[in-house]
Amino acid sequence: MQIAVIGGDARQLEIIRQLTEHDAKLSLIGFEQLDHAFTGATKEKITEIDFSVQDALILPVRGTDAKGQVDTIFSSEKVFLTKEMLEKLPPHAIIFSGISNSYLDEITNEADRRLVKLFERDDVAIYNSIPTVEGTIMMVIQHTDFTIHGSNVSVLGLGRVGVTVARTFQALGAKVKVGARKSEHIARITEMGLTAFHLNDLESNVKDTDICINTIPTSIVTASVISKMPTHTLIIDLASKPGGTDFRYAEKRGIKALLAPSLPGIVAPKTAGQILANVLIKLLREDMKKREENQS
Repeated sequence: MQIAVIGGDARQLEIIRQLTEHDAKLSLIGFEQLDHAFTGATKEKITEIDFSVQDALILPVRGTDAKGQVDTIFSSEKVFLTKEMLEKLPPHAIIFSGISNSYLDEITNEADRRLVKLFERDDVAIYNSIPTVEGTIMMVIQHTDFTIHGSNVSVLGLGRVGVTVARTFQALGAKVKVGARKSEHIARITEMGLTAFHLNDLESNVKDTDICINTIPTSIVTASVISKMPTHTLIIDLASKPGGTDFRYAEKRGIKALLAPSLPGIVAPKTAGQILANVLIKLLREDMKKREENQS
């Protein structure tokens, strides 16, 4: 398969390594400052790419920004992805991104090409929750003067990350409370041996919180909630930018609040890259098999 890898961070290096091991031919855009060379991979500029022969485009986790610029950690050049580029792709080509935005959604729709958002997949999110919680533990240790063991921890949300966070902090000896809205989540929290509360009662449940870990990507840790917290409380917001915390009010009140999206790429880029590479290879194989079946 012919694949273009456009921009990205250290996670992309593991993706490139695994794809070349599986004999893919790679064009690397935004990697000219990378010293390491991969067999079967060629560094190119985006203007040099023949989009008409690409079976897939692999974008960074963030995809693009609102103007189409792609993050390029290993390049000083600005790289932009446009609708015209996507229109040159073969009809079967797949565009892979971690997440998306209105710009990327719009250009893929208008070009009539398939966009796969890897972070919307349960398997990727659950695997990623492991380095996420390890990074969270690291941050808690760095920014507190007390042990996790015996501390009062409030976890907001029982999604794919919330479950791993709650379970791990419980295993470390913390007294964990978990806030959720759905009745089935309240039941699951209770089954896990944790203290459950409804998010409507959040303000009354943070009065003794030492560590508040938010996983909900909407405004949830508001000024009124923060005003009920002890001043020593540490807030760690794991939700995607801009998070669900009123960081301005937290600073005003002297409460440390940290936005920590993309922790896997920071604390364990190799593992995070392996997670993405494994899923990418599986999806590419499935797509190739379908095309071969259709042709036979």
